Amino acid sequence: MSSSTDERATDSAEQATEQSSAAKDRSRRRAVRHAGPPVGETEAPKPVVLAKPADANAAPEAEKVSTAKVASPAPDAPKQRRPLKSLLAWGVTAVVVVALVVAAVVLLLDQQSARERDDRRQAFVDTARQTVLNLTTIHPETAKEDVDRIIAGASGQFLEEFQGREDPFVGVVRDANVTTEGQVVEAGVENGSETSISANVLVAARTMVSSKEQPEPSPRDFRMRVTVSDVDGKLTASKVEFVP
Repeated sequence: MSSSTDERATDSAEQATEQSSAAKDRSRRRAVRHAGPPVGETEAPKPVVLAKPADANAAPEAEKVSTAKVASPAPDAPKQRRPLKSLLAWGVTAVVVVALVVAAVVLLLDQQSARERDDRRQAFVDTARQTVLNLTTIHPETAKEDVDRIIAGASGQFLEEFQGREDPFVGVVRDANVTTEGQVVEAGVENGSETSISANVLVAARTMVSSKEQPEPSPRDFRMRVTVSDVDGKLTASKVEFVP
C-alpha cells in the first residue's frame, strides 16, 4: 500500500512539473510574439516563386507572333505603290497645267502682236487719208492755212515739191477763186508691214471743184499712191503720185 501511494505521489509531482513547464513555454511564446523577433536577427527570406513551364513557353510564342506581323511585307506593298501613282498623277497634272498656261500666254502674245500690226497698218492708212484730204480741200479765203497744213504733214520728195512754192500756189487759188472739197472713198495698204518704217497706201478719192469759170461744183474722181514714212517717230507723206 505504501509503495502504491508513493508511486502515485511521484506521478502527480511529475505531471505538475510538466504542466508548469508547458505553461512557462506558452508564456514565453506569447511574450516573443508581442515583442517581435530578437534584436540582431533578420527576417526570414521570402520564398522564391518559380514560373510555371507554361508561362516560360508563352513569351516565345508572343515574340513569334509579333515577329511574323512585322516581317510580313504583303500588306505594305500596296501602300508603297499608291504614293508612286499619286506622284505620277500630280506630275501629269502639273505638266498639263503648265502647257495650258504656256498656250494661253502664247495666244495672248499673238493677239497683242496682231493688234499692234493692225494698229500700225491703220496708222499708215490714216496718214495717207489725211494727206489726200489736205490736198483736195482748199478754199480761197484759207489758202495759206491750207497749204501750211499740207506742208506740216509732208517729208522727203513731197515736201521738196511744195517748199518755195507756197506763195505762188496760194496766189493762183485766190485769183481763180478755186474751191475744192475732198472726200476719201477707200484706202488700204498696198505694201509694207508693221515693222517697216514706210508703206505705200492706195487712196481712192472724190473732190468737188468750183471756180470763177465754173461756179457749179463738179465731181472729180482719182486715185493716189501715198508713200507714208516714219520720220523721227512721226508718220508723214514722203511721196504722192497719181495712179491711172
